[in-house]
Amino acid sequence: MLQFDKYNFAGKRAIVRVDFNVPLDENFNVTDDTRITAALPTIKKILGDGGSVILMSHLGRPKDGPTDKYSLKHLIPLLSKLLKVDVKFASDCIGNDAVVLSSSLQKGDVLLLENLRFYKEEEKGDEGFAHKLATLADVYVNDAFGTAHRAHASTTIIAKFFPKNKMFGYLIESELNGLEKVLVSPTKPYTAILGGAKVSTKITIIENLLNKVDNLIIGGGMTFTFIKAQGGKVGTSMVEDDKLDLALKILQMAREKGVNILLPTDAVIADAFSNDANSREAGVNNIPDGWMGLDIGDASVRQFAEVIERSKTILWNGPMGVFEMPKFAEGTKKIAISIAKATEKGAFSLVGGGDSVAAINSLGFAQKVSYVSTGGGALLEYLENGDLPGIKAVRE
Repeated sequence: MLQFDKYNFAGKRAIVRVDFNVPLDENFNVTDDTRITAALPTIKKILGDGGSVILMSHLGRPKDGPTDKYSLKHLIPLLSKLLKVDVKFASDCIGNDAVVLSSSLQKGDVLLLENLRFYKEEEKGDEGFAHKLATLADVYVNDAFGTAHRAHASTTIIAKFFPKNKMFGYLIESELNGLEKVLVSPTKPYTAILGGAKVSTKITIIENLLNKVDNLIIGGGMTFTFIKAQGGKVGTSMVEDDKLDLALKILQMAREKGVNILLPTDAVIADAFSNDANSREAGVNNIPDGWMGLDIGDASVRQFAEVIERSKTILWNGPMGVFEMPKFAEGTKKIAISIAKATEKGAFSLVGGGDSVAAINSLGFAQKVSYVSTGGGALLEYLENGDLPGIKAVRE
């Protein structure tokens, strides 16, 4: 497979799949440019070699073709400023405009194509649509990890039209290196921390991780399915009643594989799902009727922190409580602090999944962990299957 860093882009037009699905305010200003700045090193390397760049991305979920609200033209001012280049714009990603502009690109030029999802063919993975995109360039670079789990035209199908000239950009390369450290060659002891609401969305990941980890810490809403399955009283806490047997099966599998599975012993409980609710701490298996668990308690934090700080590899996905409400964010914050401490002592820590990333960022801890994954759904699917359509298409 081609190595991006070793490839010379001089005189080449590279079509780069980026993830510029960024939030915009009512005046169409970008409110969080993380995904754009993450793609800059890849773009700059191509330009530095003397190549030109054609950028393609989706933005939002347009339902009925072109919509001003979802036009990528709104990104041009910021992109031009960040790259210090006047970025050109094709008002149709596969139309005559795109063909003319891409064929006239000179070295150092950057062209941004209009939103790919203005065409239904993008999400359908249409081969004809992918071919039209492919004809615009000499080389294909996939640098959008966040969409690599979708077999869309621009993320997967297009790769077949570049059998000898396809590769990953820096962003995907670093994602894969980080994932390799937690999935292929983790240093022991290895601890995975899984939070979030439902066991059902994490079952395959849990089964996969039980073959790799020494410790599995479970927090968040899914805690109560495990507690109820073991006969605990959980009040009105969130429970997946149809997954109680599955929870017991997971605990049994962990025992058989010698994995230390840690569930919270106490919880911060509330009498309503609200930041203004009455709240107090209680044993996790003795929550009174009419009360619900919304965060892990102090004893659980201490127990989890002790295990985390002894670990050499840490994977964190999902918050410990209802992190959006300040009153129930403490458990998540304290776990983040423990992960930062372990990292400082030399552990490799990977944080991924929307809510855990939001937690790390809001605490200003992004620099204190080893790697923050940009792909929410993509990361989860990679943890489940060990591969993704967009990754496979470039590797083949």
